Amino acid sequence: MLNFDIQNHRPLREIVYEELKRQILTGKIDPGTRMMEVELAEDMGVSRTPIREAIRKLEKEGLVVIEPRKGAYASQISTKDMVDILEVRQTMEGLAAFFAATRMSQEKKEFLAEISSSYNEAVKTGNTADMIKYDTEFHHAIVESSGNKVLLQMIEQLQELVLRFRYIYYDDFRRAEKMPEEHQAILNAIVSGKSEQAREEAYNHIEYLKEMVIVEGIQ
Repeated sequence: MLNFDIQNHRPLREIVYEELKRQILTGKIDPGTRMMEVELAEDMGVSRTPIREAIRKLEKEGLVVIEPRKGAYASQISTKDMVDILEVRQTMEGLAAFFAATRMSQEKKEFLAEISSSYNEAVKTGNTADMIKYDTEFHHAIVESSGNKVLLQMIEQLQELVLRFRYIYYDDFRRAEKMPEEHQAILNAIVSGKSEQAREEAYNHIEYLKEMVIVEGIQ
């Protein structure tokens, strides 16, 4: 049930929408799950109206599919969907790393190293939530340090899709085993100010993930 005491200054429909969206993005609501208005309303302690409004809004964002006479379902994610988004990430994040290598401040470089260390610790302990958290922060810090507002805006538009995919590919721990050394290679290139190498390492990092997705598919 939602905590309305903390969020009661906000419209109910927004709270319900954001909660359902969070559950879909983080995999709490699995792809293909039927979105039953009555059950969701009971779980959240609200009426069916804000649930219905949220589902319609999520449909427009591609997170929900509404089938006539069948109902609403959390949208499926195919291997093709994941490969498509990774192909876009390759180019844009490679470019971000290229710029960051000469534009990232010393303070931000140290911060990036701390994030990398925290990520490595999460991998060692098998803490999936922290792996996702620090992986997201690592890439965001690089993009932010690119100093290119247009690039930042374009990548931010992909973040929700990227987050949903992270919860899927981190479901199999093997997919995280090589991430620490790949992150370290990107970090080393950026700290050394080697733009082309930073671009190449960032590009390859996502290429390895893309190859794994193609071989293993979405389970």
